[in-house]
Amino acid sequence: MDKLFIIAIGGTGMRCLESFTHLCAIGMFDSREIDLLTLDTDQSNGNKAKVEQQVQLYNRIKTSGTIAGGTPNANTFFSAKLNLHRYYTNYSGVGRENFKNISKLSSGTSEQQKANKLLSDLFLDNTTVQEFGLAHGYRAQTHLGSMLMYHGIIETARNLAKGGNVEPQERELDAFISKIEAAGANARVFIFGSIFGGTGASAIPVLPKALQDFVTIRSGGKSSIDLSSAKFGSTLLTEYFTFNKPDNKQKSNKENSIIADSSFFPLNSQAALQFYQSDPTVQKSYKILYHIGWPIESKKIDAGTSGHETITGGATQKNPCHITELICACAAYDFFTRETGFDGAKAEYLFKAVGFNNNTFNFSFNDFVGNTNKAGDTFANRLGAFFSLAHICLAKNGAAEGDNGLKGFISQFENQAISEYSSITDAECSEIDTYFKDFTYTFDNERFVPGWLYQVRNTVAPGNFMFDSSAFPDSKPELRNIDVGALFLDKKHHWSDARSIRNITGNRYENFVGKLINSSAKQDQKVSTPKEKFLAHIYNALSDSQNFNLN
Repeated sequence: MDKLFIIAIGGTGMRCLESFTHLCAIGMFDSREIDLLTLDTDQSNGNKAKVEQQVQLYNRIKTSGTIAGGTPNANTFFSAKLNLHRYYTNYSGVGRENFKNISKLSSGTSEQQKANKLLSDLFLDNTTVQEFGLAHGYRAQTHLGSMLMYHGIIETARNLAKGGNVEPQERELDAFISKIEAAGANARVFIFGSIFGGTGASAIPVLPKALQDFVTIRSGGKSSIDLSSAKFGSTLLTEYFTFNKPDNKQKSNKENSIIADSSFFPLNSQAALQFYQSDPTVQKSYKILYHIGWPIESKKIDAGTSGHETITGGATQKNPCHITELICACAAYDFFTRETGFDGAKAEYLFKAVGFNNNTFNFSFNDFVGNTNKAGDTFANRLGAFFSLAHICLAKNGAAEGDNGLKGFISQFENQAISEYSSITDAECSEIDTYFKDFTYTFDNERFVPGWLYQVRNTVAPGNFMFDSSAFPDSKPELRNIDVGALFLDKKHHWSDARSIRNITGNRYENFVGKLINSSAKQDQKVSTPKEKFLAHIYNALSDSQNFNLN
């Protein structure tokens, strides 16, 4: 079985990884161990920090006893094991702040300096591109970014080959690439990133070659990655958001002399697609490229904010999630689960379309993952079960306002003299509640704060987004009264209310509790610890309630 690897590049790549992690949480990658690499120029990037914290929370939920990150499970929540590796190119030290400094144009003899300057000035504007600060990325200057990203990775390989003063992030990159090297032809590497901006657009074309050369240099020429046999795939994600145009005051600072302007994103996307279509290195390095775009007006991510300063990076760059990022995560699902399409001499391009009428989208479960081997039904079943459980914990059990949350299930079991889950601590339950908040929503005092699924759904509202619109209330009274057994558009997946007396409806939750008490974890779910069995037990009752025929 192939080994699975994800590389997330830049702010957009991090948000795609966020969606991918949620696919893992709902149980779409049974029995798999997946290595993740976050790659950026901006160590303090808010989206990078957010997804790394999310993966770390996922791993704490999976951890049992001395097994950090747990073990893979099947047919349950949090079924995949995730290994996180973090790498960033360092532009914060003295002499590494911009291209002029990092390339050492002023070193060597006077003749060498003159030749260096003539060559650099030919390709890179002297007063802007060569002097803007690199700490916040490549700012849509992909010709510069591809060169620097490649050489940043090669520099790390040389540092490792020499030994001595090797930075922690360099060792993490080494550990990640070593796993790809060991997997050889059995490696499937999927790369998340945009092609219209800076870091992702810069890295996607050169990354397979950079990883290959990294292995060769670090091993002293004794080893390499065979790009003809390794399976690389990526998203070709074109523009889908805009932001404030930078003003002259902000650009007057030399470090900010170049700032990405979202009005050029469509042109950037067009130029990038032409490049990917014609570049022989890209064609030979990748097996499958997924073309993902947004066919209507791009959403302004800083709408309603005061001032006109463009956020170029740093901790404040925490853009909301978008449905295109979920589609990218589902492209990774397709890449990791498909059995064919890896034998071509050139990259294959894939795309698909969804229903769009009267300026509204109509997304079904099959639109995301298809229905080969009932993938669409599996996706619906697991996302629906996780969504229902999140609503139960956050709304009915009050975790969104600091109440019991998942702990309420343990109390319910104990009331029925089922004590096998009593060893699960309050802290462990709280971590799962926190994940549900990130996944769906929470409250900041009285203010509703949408989580990932709500944010994704908002990008297509009022169109159809898999579930009934009533599944997405955003006020405390509505949430307290939500019917957690009636989230689907298709009523055949509503929980039964057969326990109702004299045709009185509204007892779906009561019927679910009956299924819960009489359910249990199963051997084929590969669960062994109380926490794993607890989650599998709840998953089985939820799945049974939703009436999916997945056999």
